[in-house]
Amino acid sequence: MQLVEIELDPNETVIGEAGAMMFMEDGIKFESKFGDGSEAKTGFFKTGGRLMSGESLFITHFTNESQQKSRVAFAAPYPGSIVPVNLANQPGQAITCQRDAFLCAALGTKLSMAFNRKIGSGLFGGEGFILEKLEGDGMAFIHAGGTIIKRELNNERIRLDTGCLVAFTTQGISFDITMVPGLKSMFFGGEGIFLAVLQGTGTVWMQSLPLSRLADRIVQAAPSAGGNRVGEGGIGGMGGMGGLF
Repeated sequence: MQLVEIELDPNETVIGEAGAMMFMEDGIKFESKFGDGSEAKTGFFKTGGRLMSGESLFITHFTNESQQKSRVAFAAPYPGSIVPVNLANQPGQAITCQRDAFLCAALGTKLSMAFNRKIGSGLFGGEGFILEKLEGDGMAFIHAGGTIIKRELNNERIRLDTGCLVAFTTQGISFDITMVPGLKSMFFGGEGIFLAVLQGTGTVWMQSLPLSRLADRIVQAAPSAGGNRVGEGGIGGMGGMGGLF
């Protein structure tokens, strides 16, 4: 259950995803602004991609208007890890990530939707169709479920569950969706029908526990959803009887 705490100099601004703020010290003013997070003015057609992806059209700007340093904190919306990424050190000063991975970033970071060029990836790839692109020369913070694994590819290829993809360097890494080979593996392997394929030279960030996987397990264990309550208040494995008391 991590959070990121940012210290702002006087008149310094940080942008955050709507609803991510945890606390802010005195002297910080926040304002929701229509746009892509950069300082340049943005029209609806350039920002509308965020609406299509289910994100808000507004980015919240937090500015320290006091004459001393002040802090603001942002918390992830579900259990997991937060990773700092210096966009200035990334090839092309950009990364591509899951549409809900962005947490906060330095003012001037541009957020835009990155649509996958292949229709098959969009229809069947889960997170594969609409991804979010972060561009800039400052710090950005992304979050994901469970533990985040960072993998450096050197003209290599890696295949992973589509939900386990967090982000990858936009320049140098190609992204595609492939079907699991073999009908038996496809329907009875439990790994889904499609895999994400990343190939090239760059950095890939992966998450060990996608939110969708966690939600599925919670629903399976929820009695109200037809699941079985186990391991809580049970006597000899009889969780339901223990729940009566």
